[in-house]
Amino acid sequence: MFIGHFAVGLAARRVVPWVPLVVLFAAAQFADLLWPFLVAVGAEQVRIERGNTAVTPLDFVSYPYSHSLLMLCVWGILFGAAYTGRRVGADPRVSPGADTQVGPYRDGIVIAALVVSHWILDFVTHRPDMPLYPSGPKVGLGLWNSVPWTVVTEVAMFGAGVSVYLGATRARDRIGHWGFLSLVAFLLVAYAANIVGPPPPSIPALWLTAIAGGAVLLVWAAWADRHRDVIL
Repeated sequence: MFIGHFAVGLAARRVVPWVPLVVLFAAAQFADLLWPFLVAVGAEQVRIERGNTAVTPLDFVSYPYSHSLLMLCVWGILFGAAYTGRRVGADPRVSPGADTQVGPYRDGIVIAALVVSHWILDFVTHRPDMPLYPSGPKVGLGLWNSVPWTVVTEVAMFGAGVSVYLGATRARDRIGHWGFLSLVAFLLVAYAANIVGPPPPSIPALWLTAIAGGAVLLVWAAWADRHRDVIL
C-alpha cells in the first residue's frame, strides 16, 4: 500500500490535532522510511521481478526488521515514547496523572498505533510475504493481485483521509492552501506512476529513490502543515 498509509496519517490529525502532520506521516510510513536504509546495507533483501504481482514488480524477499508485526510494535512503542518524552520534557507543566494534561500520552499512543497500522494495511495488499516476527511465518491477503481493486481501495482511503484533514485544519495563507493541495496532487501522480510506470532499473536506484522520496514528502508535509491552523 502507498497512499493508503498517508490517508491514515491525514485522518489521524482529527484525533491528535496538535501533532504536526510530518510526525503523523513519519509514523504511518515508518516501515517504508526505514526499509531502504536496511536494503542499502544488506540487512533486508528485495528483488525486481516483473509480474511478481499485478501492482508491483518488487519481490520482498526479506524485511523482518522494518515490516514484521513484532518489530513494528517495538518501533511503534519507541516512536510514541520518544514523542511523549519530548513533549513532556519541553513543558514542565505536563506530568503523569494530571487529567487535564494527558494530551502527550494520548498522542504517543496514537503515534504508536500509526506505526503498527502500516503492517495491517500491507497485510491486506501484499501477497503472503508479511512476517509476523523475524524468521516467523509470512501472511498477506494479496489485494495487489488486482489493480482495479487496489486503486479503488487506496484512492477511496486517500480521499477520506484528505477530507478529514481538511475538516480538522484551515489554511492560514496561500501556502497552507496551495502547498497542501500540491502535496495531495503529487502523491496521486506518484501513485499512478508506481502502478503504470516501468520497474526500477536496479536495487541501488530503488533504495536511493525511496530515501529521497521519503525525505521530500516529509519536508513538503511539514512546510504545508505549518501554514494551516487547527479547527477546534
